[in-house]
Amino acid sequence: MKRIINLLIVSSLMTLSCHSQGYFKKDKLIETGVYYYPEAWDSSQWDRDFQNMAEMGFEFTHFAEFAWAMLEPTEGQYDFKWLDKSIELAAKHGLKVILCTPSATPPVWLTKKYPEVLVVKENGQKAMHGTREHYSWSSKKYRELTEKIVTEMAKRYGNDKRVWGWQIDNEPSHYGTVDYGPEVSLKFREWLQKKYGTIQVLNTAWGTAFWSGTYSGFEQIEIPNPSLLISGTASPHSVLDFKRFSADECASFVSLQYKTLKNIIQKSQFVTSNFMHGHWDVDVWRNADLDFVSYTMYPVAGYTKGIGNQGFRLGDPWRISFANDMFRSIKGTTGVMELQPGQVNWGSYNPQPYPGAVRAWLWNAFAGDLSFVCSYRYRQPLFGGEQYHYGMVGTDGVTPSSGGLEYSQFMSEIKVLRKLYNPSAIAPAEYSDRKAAILYNIDNLWNTDGQKQTNQWSYEKHLTKYYNALTSLTIPIDFTSEERDFSKYKVLLLPAYQLVDDSLILKLTKYVNEGGNLVLTARTGQKDRNGKLFQDKWAAKIWPLIGAKVKMYDVLPDDIYAEVLMNNEKYLWNNWADILESDPKTEVWASYNDQFYKGAAAVINRKLGKGSVTYIGADSDDGRLEKEVLSRLYNSIGITTEPLPEGVVKVWRSGFWIAINYSSQPVKIEIPANATIIIGENSTLQPADVLVWKD
Repeated sequence: MKRIINLLIVSSLMTLSCHSQGYFKKDKLIETGVYYYPEAWDSSQWDRDFQNMAEMGFEFTHFAEFAWAMLEPTEGQYDFKWLDKSIELAAKHGLKVILCTPSATPPVWLTKKYPEVLVVKENGQKAMHGTREHYSWSSKKYRELTEKIVTEMAKRYGNDKRVWGWQIDNEPSHYGTVDYGPEVSLKFREWLQKKYGTIQVLNTAWGTAFWSGTYSGFEQIEIPNPSLLISGTASPHSVLDFKRFSADECASFVSLQYKTLKNIIQKSQFVTSNFMHGHWDVDVWRNADLDFVSYTMYPVAGYTKGIGNQGFRLGDPWRISFANDMFRSIKGTTGVMELQPGQVNWGSYNPQPYPGAVRAWLWNAFAGDLSFVCSYRYRQPLFGGEQYHYGMVGTDGVTPSSGGLEYSQFMSEIKVLRKLYNPSAIAPAEYSDRKAAILYNIDNLWNTDGQKQTNQWSYEKHLTKYYNALTSLTIPIDFTSEERDFSKYKVLLLPAYQLVDDSLILKLTKYVNEGGNLVLTARTGQKDRNGKLFQDKWAAKIWPLIGAKVKMYDVLPDDIYAEVLMNNEKYLWNNWADILESDPKTEVWASYNDQFYKGAAAVINRKLGKGSVTYIGADSDDGRLEKEVLSRLYNSIGITTEPLPEGVVKVWRSGFWIAINYSSQPVKIEIPANATIIIGENSTLQPADVLVWKD
């Protein structure tokens, strides 16, 4: 963990604008590209496809992420001729190229000759060839072979001015699969020995006296495997450390490729990797040595109902914005490497997006200050596992799909904005003054979701509920880490921050005393960094900070709701409730209105130094309580907010206001009478409509 913390410190102190490094030009605002797989199509069609791509408005394309078998047909024998030709034709039509290292899909010769590189599943069986991300991050042989192919690619294209940048791997994760291979076990023990030093220290940290789990040597430690347990669950402390280790292994594998590339390629070429929002087995913040971190986003794939009867076609209003803010906060720059092109094939169900939704997602990406947006993919495949996955053109290879038409519309609209762009534009003070930060440490997700205490608990839902509450008040958001400076934010939010230590409590106290406004939520401050409860009264570490005692917590059955009373308004909860007993000088903003603790504090606020601390003990389903508390907090510190209609996103970027309607009904947007509408008809937005204006 010390290595990761140091990386984050360096990142926070040396965050550089990628614009200043020459990767992106500010006056371009955002550049748009699309994946292409020349290896999948007859070479006689390549020139036509690149010409059509450019005519649609695309500015760059993306090659080679799944092409290892074509680049290295047999071990040590490389074939770059087809890729050379593809880059030449792309450049002919004015398209820049992002090259991708092909480690996501090892060739058959590799997995057959070196089967030890494959992930070992929880039942002890090796993953089979035929998919992706089925290699082990811990495999020494796989790292060796990956380094060789990356080196060869870097030597050939590292000084090629037609190559804009590099993507490492593709969505690095194992898609929820845990790797239990022998090299993983060995490296996990080494990781633990480096972290703890002696087995006695580990025994104390893990509390191995429980269930007679004491170890006499690191060689006795096994990967916690739930399928092999007879009763109960694995030690939560071992699980937490194994998750940390696995995320470190992924970051280390990505870093190996990053360093290999950077040692060879020219400085003008960027290196990134694309991570999936919601793939919590990896930690994007651990990849802070990349030039920047990008992401993958599919808003409509059967896993969300959205808002209203067409929400399943539109997606959640917070989802793209959340990714924008999370990934941008790591290095100050980000882009979306894969944005849904239309209907897809891999969801629990795969509906057609609402007409205009693809364009709305593109504008949402622009609004998040992204430097580029790229879609997967240009042509709908005729074979393989993604035949029903839309592209920019249909199965004939030339007819634009509905998504392709919406991409073209967006790209033409961006050209309009480029002509109106003013590089000296500054965000309105009433908007920028609202900015809040969310303190993020993935350990809290891993630990709370590992010991839910109720089948309703989800850290992701808890976190995104607060994010959505803030954005629904037109509050811009950054994510931050513990090593960074909190003082530039007037409001700092810690959602379910279960794992704390004295140094963090001191830093938070200092932040508040110097004028910051701290918001803590349910499940905060219960445990130390190893996931052990403190030998003290419940959550006592935070009592002096919040000005109250956390007497106990409660959860309810999923079909029974209880009430919280705030300003004579009733709010329902049944997920989680911290029962609070406030100090005399602490103000009670909301109380529990039933159950045997009726009258106990549910939400409290106190003044401390020049700032304030708010504790929200109840966790609701609908987020109404949380939004009301945040609105009251901002009002109490004299900062205005702007409540938005449900489902509306409103963001300022680069001198422009952007509003998007994710609801299933028309909504009216309030804009100044003297505003100039640039994109859109009027201030009434239909579902999936976009409005862009200047004050």
